Amino acid sequence: MDQNKIKNFHQLKTAGYQSKSIKEELRANLIKKLKGKENVFEGIWGYEETVIPDLERAILAGHDINLLGLRGQAKTRLARLMTNLLDEYIPVIEGSELNDDPFHPVSRYGIDKIQELGEETPIAWMHRDERYTEKLATPDVSIADLIGDVDPIKAASLKLPYSDERVIHFGLIPRANRCIFVINELPDLQARIQVALFNILQEGDIQIRGFKLRLLLDLQFVFTANPEDYTNRGSIVTPLKDRIDSQIITHYPKTIEIGKKITEQEARIKADQKRSVSIVEMAKDLVEQIAVEARKSEYVDAKSGVSARLTISAYENLFAAAERRTIINQEKNTVIRITDFVGVIPAITGKVELVYEGEQEGPTIVAQNLIGKAIRTLFINYFPDPEKFRKQKEKSPYKKITTWFGEGNTLDLLGDMTNQEYEKNLRSVPGLVDVVNEFQKGKDPNFKLFLMEFALHGLAEYSMISKHYLARGLQFKDLISGMFSVPKEGDEDQDDDEAFGNRMN
Repeated sequence: MDQNKIKNFHQLKTAGYQSKSIKEELRANLIKKLKGKENVFEGIWGYEETVIPDLERAILAGHDINLLGLRGQAKTRLARLMTNLLDEYIPVIEGSELNDDPFHPVSRYGIDKIQELGEETPIAWMHRDERYTEKLATPDVSIADLIGDVDPIKAASLKLPYSDERVIHFGLIPRANRCIFVINELPDLQARIQVALFNILQEGDIQIRGFKLRLLLDLQFVFTANPEDYTNRGSIVTPLKDRIDSQIITHYPKTIEIGKKITEQEARIKADQKRSVSIVEMAKDLVEQIAVEARKSEYVDAKSGVSARLTISAYENLFAAAERRTIINQEKNTVIRITDFVGVIPAITGKVELVYEGEQEGPTIVAQNLIGKAIRTLFINYFPDPEKFRKQKEKSPYKKITTWFGEGNTLDLLGDMTNQEYEKNLRSVPGLVDVVNEFQKGKDPNFKLFLMEFALHGLAEYSMISKHYLARGLQFKDLISGMFSVPKEGDEDQDDDEAFGNRMN
């Protein structure tokens, strides 16, 4: 149907246009996409077997939907992608503020136009992108905002009494007629405002300042909410919950691989950063593992959740840390190191809510610990478990390394080291190259360097050597001497950090 040639109601009828509700529209287009094996929710990862089938069933059933889950679980993204299931264009009565269907007008303006002009009623076309309305539920949202109120200025200018429905200024919901209407964070909406939604969802009429209007609004409601037991939040009133047909539970990525897909898709890495900075796959795994550790940490509020935005911001910070080093050292390219993970601490501290014990330790210490836990978890995927050699130190593949540190040697890995200095310092540790070559054969040279540093961090996490945070980087030394040594000038609370690490291990 060529909408450019259809300008009035008569031409619309002649063209054979069939009017349908928005829920029928969503259902019909979903069926077409499912039959064509098309991906309805492009860019959503990890929900293929869980959330998306539930959402598709709700659409096929013609349900209003509540997406329930912790922050950063793509609830709003799912709602926005539902616009892809709308027809590209729909006809509306030109000038109607409620997007009146010419076949079924609901507003006084639309009804009067059809009665006055009949088949000559002018038609406008509304694109699917205009058919999405989103409102964040905040405590200051009023009934007037959502449903409407009497407009005294309109009454005065039109010389109409307040008893005339034409003096009503409609709110967001009536103006979203024939659209997808989304209320984000529904529990934050005051209970009395939630009550005002009852009739709209069930009976289709609204009441404004004594007016009882039978407006048969055609809406697809989508609500998003955090669990009701979320700290300091409100709740969805029971009668409203009862009127929402389908409640769909969202979740965080269930595997590291899914997490990586989401992070790489959403992270904003500049083109020049990609040219100057390379990243090994293991570093990506480490970023995702940090979020996994945060979600099960006793120091992080589990009810709050740990958003996928943590890994996205951490990934961006990681590239920025490595890029900063190339700029300082005037090098053309570099590979991300584990020392660069110091740069992701601000991305962690701003994205997790701590319980009382975490607040006592401090957000920076908790962030450092989460990075350490992630390293510890991944370590045994690449190297033998150090715990197996506690009582058989002579057979330990790490003996040369721990002996060298036990002789009083230390290793500083500063954040702004040149590539040459970094490699030289790592190779100065006896046995480190041997361990990597023995257990990770045939790897890329850059990956081997990453593994060499990773091995040191892993041994520190298993308390075989000690690791200290310095003002400009990290220092590794023997575990025993590290407990009693006096911090160097410029070191940052290294004794406290080490003690915290030992407690957590």
